[in-house]
Amino acid sequence: VQLQASGGGLVQTGGSLRLSCTSSGSIDSINEMGWYRQAPGKQRELVATITTGGVTKYGDSVKGRFTISSDNAFTTVYLRMTSLKPEDTAVYYCKVVVVTNANYWGQGTLVTVSS
Repeated sequence: VQLQASGGGLVQTGGSLRLSCTSSGSIDSINEMGWYRQAPGKQRELVATITTGGVTKYGDSVKGRFTISSDNAFTTVYLRMTSLKPEDTAVYYCKVVVVTNANYWGQGTLVTVSS
């Protein structure tokens, strides 16, 4: 599985961005897609995940502000980010989990929120 993420950039506090991550390759085997982020000097943390059944999960710090979704084919995952804060600044990585429970990571896209 190959992943291509896009949509990062510079935004002011309170602004919005939408990230996209498109998968290719053995896409029939994908069970779950999600987003994680890593800020400088911090560990990578969960942002949001979505399963093929549409079940979503969010990290506590983004609940109510971020929304994860996917296309009908479950090949592209989106992350709509609103009410952005400086502490949301990080490299955002998409990840897929396949039926064998193997994880595949995208290359990351930088989101910078200015105060």
